Amino acid sequence: MGLVPLVRNYRYLSVNFLGIVVTTGALLALVLYDGVYLANEAPTFAAIGWDYNVEGLDYLFAFSLLVFVFYAVLPLYQNPRMTRYYWSEFKKNRPAMVGLAMLGFVFGVGIVGPLFLDYPQAEFFRKYQPPVYGTVSTNFVLDCVGTQANGVCHGTWQYPLGTTGQGRDILTMIIYGMQVSAKIAFVTTLIAISIGTAVGTVSAYAGGLVDEVLMRYVDIMQSFPTLILYLLILYIYGADLTLFILLLGFFSWSGTARYVRSNALAKSQEEYIKAVQLSGASLYRIIRRHIVPNTASSIVTDLTLLIPAFLLAEAQLAFLGLGDTGIASWGILISAGRNDLSFAPWITLAPGILLFLTILAFAFIGDGALDALDPEAQAEAES
Repeated sequence: MGLVPLVRNYRYLSVNFLGIVVTTGALLALVLYDGVYLANEAPTFAAIGWDYNVEGLDYLFAFSLLVFVFYAVLPLYQNPRMTRYYWSEFKKNRPAMVGLAMLGFVFGVGIVGPLFLDYPQAEFFRKYQPPVYGTVSTNFVLDCVGTQANGVCHGTWQYPLGTTGQGRDILTMIIYGMQVSAKIAFVTTLIAISIGTAVGTVSAYAGGLVDEVLMRYVDIMQSFPTLILYLLILYIYGADLTLFILLLGFFSWSGTARYVRSNALAKSQEEYIKAVQLSGASLYRIIRRHIVPNTASSIVTDLTLLIPAFLLAEAQLAFLGLGDTGIASWGILISAGRNDLSFAPWITLAPGILLFLTILAFAFIGDGALDALDPEAQAEAES
């Protein structure tokens, strides 16, 4: 009895929904295989000869990538006419194109690179190796890999960006730092945007007491001392990237909720929304099919502000010594070289410059997206 209506109505299930259900099911199967069958005693893919172990945060990261593919990338493919319009408008902004290329490189390398690179190990006798074309006094180097002349050690291509005071390869650490940045960006965004969009759209459409209660709760969230909560968690459980990401996600959605609510309020007064209401559509259908898609532009532009704030928060806490020292994030790497600036500035400069360029790329993309998603220009293109 239950299967027949489902089969009859399968055509009402979107490809996006079916795709996320199937792929998430496969991901959950991998979680069970890893946690129950392997019992975390062997690398996840050891059966196929791949010595790569998937951890808890990796599964959240994978799920956030699936959501991104099926609800951000796939809709662009499903609506080629509007995609061409968005792209034609976006590429008029040269800085935005540069920013897009920068983020594509950072997140692309961050997602793929660590799958094939071993985590950089400490090699005490290789500490403070200078970057290629760089030099450092042999007083700070125990075993110079490059050539030595007049008490100076020269860098080599073996360590293109040099090494840290523990002898870790900075290039490899930066690539692992790209993965950390990608995890922070995708997972926190998934949590914050999901909660913020749900609260904002329901508040705008329901109105009345529901709107009042939700907005007062948003006020409470905005005034909540998140830093103090993080320090409390740090004291109890210790620094942990997963806890940091979850904390950011669950306590950073209030601004998104207000932003989405203001846009949804304007959309809910449109004539086509009233027509849908009169047709008898359910509240869920109206929100999912009409209000949320039409507030996508506000969500996208909000993302270009949220993600840089998340990345900077991690870097700031790491620089203050409050970050997870068990990971190779850019913030941890910057912090590791802060006492060595006088003779080994490359330790801090390399990740610092990359962090700066990444934040700048988001700013450029935000400007480009604001122009491309301009409602008035979009309406002219559709008419």
